[in-house]
Amino acid sequence: MAKTRPGKKDLDAYTITGTNKVVRVGDCVLMRPSETSKLPYVARVEKIEADNRNNIKVRVRWYYRPEESIGGRRQFHGAKELFLSDHYDVQSAHTIEGKCIVHTFKNYTKLENVGAEDYYCRFEYKAATGAFTPDRVAVYCTCEMPYNPDDLMVQCEGCKDWYHPACVSMTIEEAKKLDHFVCSECASDADIKKTENIFSASPVAEDKVRINER
Repeated sequence: MAKTRPGKKDLDAYTITGTNKVVRVGDCVLMRPSETSKLPYVARVEKIEADNRNNIKVRVRWYYRPEESIGGRRQFHGAKELFLSDHYDVQSAHTIEGKCIVHTFKNYTKLENVGAEDYYCRFEYKAATGAFTPDRVAVYCTCEMPYNPDDLMVQCEGCKDWYHPACVSMTIEEAKKLDHFVCSECASDADIKKTENIFSASPVAEDKVRINER
């Protein structure tokens, strides 16, 4: 006689082994990698279930780090950037090491302090093809690169575009001392003379970012 498959039941929550941290469906978690030299994997919990032997499994949707994607890490990818993939998996709940927060890109740039548990996501990623959604994002500066929140940038008071100090012939130290900045496209010769010695860090743009130094 064939054995009956053990029954399963959905759980509302799971307490991480050795801690008082509670994981619920929708939470983002750090999961133990098979190789200790690697960083923890990041995933979003889609389902928590237990069998009749109380073995607890979690169905997860993986986040990929830029270096794990087909295209690899690029200049504009931040250190805490992740891609929400279409790769789902089932793992033992015991491999969960901790919880983390994956912010929207906009919310991440508004954080006063970024902790070890803070990440952000601005792209969804198809693991099989390497395709991203959205496939286009705004670019800034004369180098026309998407924004990397790890990089200090200054904003032109004229065109409101943002610039990397190196792209406008400044050092980071000079940029930190700025009070005003007008790019060469917006400034007249007189404006340049008035502002060249009083460059300072730009204020936060409405839909952009504060200056981040991490």
